[in-house]
Amino acid sequence: MAWLLLAGAIISEIVATTALKFSDGFAHKGWAVLVVAGYATAFVLLGQALKRQLEIGTAYAIWSGAGTAAIAVIGMLFLGETLTLIKAGGIALIIGGVVLVNLAGSTH
Repeated sequence: MAWLLLAGAIISEIVATTALKFSDGFAHKGWAVLVVAGYATAFVLLGQALKRQLEIGTAYAIWSGAGTAAIAVIGMLFLGETLTLIKAGGIALIIGGVVLVNLAGSTH
């Protein structure tokens, strides 16, 4: 259950961050409402995942890393942002770091 809550937190954060781009600095109120609701939902779900025995370091690494990598990919695929070798390498390092933190968290 905790992992499902964490997945929901990640999805909510991705939706909120994407809406933040479309809100144009909170000028578009509909998008701004989605930003606030998305981040609030993300934090509530993350808190509930932590309450259900996920380690904070592991949960936060996965939440922030997955969200960062997903937003970078969304930016490239849908918002016209460029993909450079350095950016691709950075995303690979984020994913690798999340995997390593997750593996280290399961060793005890």
